Amino acid sequence: QVLVVESGGGLVQAGASLKLSCASSGLDFNNYVIGWFRQAPGQEREFVGAISKSGSNSGISDSVEDRFSITRDTAKNTVTLQMNNLKPEDTGVYYCAGARSASSRWWTSAASAYSYWGQGTQVTVSA
Repeated sequence: QVLVVESGGGLVQAGASLKLSCASSGLDFNNYVIGWFRQAPGQEREFVGAISKSGSNSGISDSVEDRFSITRDTAKNTVTLQMNNLKPEDTGVYYCAGARSASSRWWTSAASAYSYWGQGTQVTVSA
């Protein structure tokens, strides 16, 4: 079973920054589109952003585009989600996932395209 692990979550005050990391010992991230999703209690899973296999293209949800960014570190086989100016509405469990293809695009926001998912890391932002 492929292991995908998120880390870096925590409890922070509004306006603070967090960097989430996604790592895997079973996947070569260079061969996968890597997406980030989040889910608040009682709400549906929401697309946050994704990065292409090469790392040259990325997409961020309109709701966080001005504050979040995604990058690859090929040497460490990791993908990071940098979150700045966090708001209480950013609170939720953040999931990293890998997709083998992206529907003829460089990346995709469709959760159904992602086959490998991490366990999630909790992000809590207090007012």
